[in-house]
Amino acid sequence: MKKTPKDTLNKVFGYKEFRPYQQEIVEELIAGRDLFVLMPTGGGKSLCFQIPALHRVGVAIVVSPLISLMKDQVDALCANGVRAAYYNSSLKAAEARKTLARLHDNSLDLLYVAPERLMSASFIERLRGLDVALFAIDEAHCISQWGHDFRPEYRQLGRLRELLPGPPIIALTATAEPQTRDDILKGLSLTTTRTFISGFDRPNIRYSVVDKVRPAQQLRNFLADHRGEAGIVYALSRKRVEAVADDLRQAGIAAAAYHAGLRGDKRQQVQNAFQHDDIQVVVATVAFGMGIDKSNVRFVVHYDLPKNIESYYQETGRAGRDGLSAEALLLFGYGDIAIARGLIEKGQNLERKRIELHKLNSMVAFGEAQTCRRQILLSYFGDKMAASCGNCDVCLHPPKQIEITEEARKVLSCVYRVGQRFGVGYIIDVLRGSKGKRLLRLGHDRLSTYGIGGDRSRDFWSALLRHLINQGYLRQDIANYSILSLTSAAGPLLRGEIGLNMPEPRTRAAAIKKKAKPSDDIEYDDAFFQQLRALRKEIADEDNVPPFVVFSDASLAEMAAVRPQNDGELLAITGVGQYKLKRYGARFLDILRSAH
Repeated sequence: MKKTPKDTLNKVFGYKEFRPYQQEIVEELIAGRDLFVLMPTGGGKSLCFQIPALHRVGVAIVVSPLISLMKDQVDALCANGVRAAYYNSSLKAAEARKTLARLHDNSLDLLYVAPERLMSASFIERLRGLDVALFAIDEAHCISQWGHDFRPEYRQLGRLRELLPGPPIIALTATAEPQTRDDILKGLSLTTTRTFISGFDRPNIRYSVVDKVRPAQQLRNFLADHRGEAGIVYALSRKRVEAVADDLRQAGIAAAAYHAGLRGDKRQQVQNAFQHDDIQVVVATVAFGMGIDKSNVRFVVHYDLPKNIESYYQETGRAGRDGLSAEALLLFGYGDIAIARGLIEKGQNLERKRIELHKLNSMVAFGEAQTCRRQILLSYFGDKMAASCGNCDVCLHPPKQIEITEEARKVLSCVYRVGQRFGVGYIIDVLRGSKGKRLLRLGHDRLSTYGIGGDRSRDFWSALLRHLINQGYLRQDIANYSILSLTSAAGPLLRGEIGLNMPEPRTRAAAIKKKAKPSDDIEYDDAFFQQLRALRKEIADEDNVPPFVVFSDASLAEMAAVRPQNDGELLAITGVGQYKLKRYGARFLDILRSAH
């Protein structure tokens, strides 16, 4: 009987059901069609090309931007009995020769390479003599100048279809708003490719923003609720990273610093210690980036303000990849805005500066907002959420609502009267009666909306404009100097047919609240869960792999709740496939039976 993708999902990877869109993507790729996939971190992107790689003839070539990310994915595949390897500069000469021999001997199902390695003339020529099952381009947002992590070497991939026209191409990312999406497809010459967008929501992550008052103490208070859990703290500068890591160590927390100023071997040492659960917290700059494939990160803290929502979304997405509850805390300080803006202004590329400043302003708007944070995040990426999420600080502790119908009509009227050709700052200038030279030269001091908002502060109008954008009454065009235009929803509000409220702008710091589990988290005995974690750590140290490669926290939690007593029952646990059952099953069943 022919093996189906569902069989592979179950027997190799240990999952019982496909997640939304996964099965259709897998079947389309097996059929040889090009695809673009946008899925949130932890949504199962890797399976979308790993399963087809086991069903198509030849080797799947996976493009990945970081050595550490390649290693984690290959370790996880090998732990499931899949023939996988990576070919990069970390290999010694003998190891590289062995990997190439496996490639030419048809002994590999997947090979991970960097974009510059793949696009080298010698490697392209090598592949022409082989059966290539497919090309998977991971972290595809790196190809876009609009993306937050643009990498010039990814641009070379645009020639891949021309050089090797046979195998299908799948491009995947978790982070791309509409402009970036279009740029990815054009850059890879995949303009007629079918697109799958499974949404950006990560419901298991709680988003919280607090005013930055005494950050060191705020961080320690937060970590007191996360004892024994793994997490990442992001800070803006190397100096800040070192200071925060020192402070945490003095407080008795197993923490280490990670930034580009450290020697390569030191960075690798910190990353390995974190992956293997030997330290609890890594304090890092964005240098601690996409290479983190650790599934049991329970929290991410932004000690300083990220420069854009894409970075924030991707960095917070490193928490809760196993689907269990996780927290994302942002310490929001206005001083950080000035620092970030100053760094952007130092750039020489005017177009790039314009894009980055707009993205920073969107990040500031997220931090200042007092409506559902998840709705704002999803809206930024072109996704919609009808109801508030119930799992962010604003939803859990709603701010006071104020009636702003008349003020909103003033704003919408002003946007209309200036021809829908200007941005937020200019609209506020008109409303508040600015005497700016440009405004006077254009004659906008003669408009009926000129000066009608002089009784309100600039901060109030800024908050109101952001609210109108977030609620869909105004559209902000990133690609066209962030100009504002009215949407169809603005008509009823302008005509007075509906009213509008918004949260009162925040004026004082909020308290950091103790975490709570989402209601759909599995219930289990924590002491028993810790026993299983200890065994997992023991096995991982023996095999020299990160513990989550053995089993995820989600698998251990399910074991602790269900208490399987034999091979069949253990095989029914999510994440337990045939290979892992054979390799680890007896040792876990010993603990499970003794507890029973």
